[in-house]
Amino acid sequence: MSDYMIPAETTFYEQEIKRSRFLTWIVHTESPEIAKQFIDDIRKQYPDARHVCWAWVAGAPNSQYVAMSDDGEPSGTAGKPMLNVLQHQQIGEVTAVIVRYFGGIKLGTGGLSRAYGSSVTEAIKLTPLKEKVQMEAIMLTFSYNDENTVRHLLEKFEGVIDSVDYQADVSFHCRIPSRQMDDFRQQLPFTVSLKIED
Repeated sequence: MSDYMIPAETTFYEQEIKRSRFLTWIVHTESPEIAKQFIDDIRKQYPDARHVCWAWVAGAPNSQYVAMSDDGEPSGTAGKPMLNVLQHQQIGEVTAVIVRYFGGIKLGTGGLSRAYGSSVTEAIKLTPLKEKVQMEAIMLTFSYNDENTVRHLLEKFEGVIDSVDYQADVSFHCRIPSRQMDDFRQQLPFTVSLKIED
């Protein structure tokens, strides 16, 4: 899996179109459960809103874990354009939620699609992004003599040591960026055993 961009913080954007108000949030959500919780929280904060529409991508940008809701708007006019924008932007682990207050003037299906799509587009422009680095969990086992070499290599390849076990040999449970894995393997001394962990 390759690295991808995720929202670095929650952003809010509001626009008014023909007296309808569109309140939009973009938020980092690592899983469907977190996304649903955020949507529920917004519903509780705006109990009088006629529509709370949403779309999310749980995982990498091309993940099949996507969902959307028109929440009472005509089918395909809210969730779909919102999801289209998220997928087009190639952002992962992201949820967009829009609270709409109807202003008395109907927008029509085309107008609604444009309003929901543009609200997400504008909100994303305000959202700072950061890179999500895909990590590979591994266990390294080696003699005490190799410890300095292994620590140096992990540092060089941006590895993270999660735990260390000192027995007859030394074992490091650690994570390496997936993109660095091949080079890391090639530079490991042959006396170090590497096991991929689940």
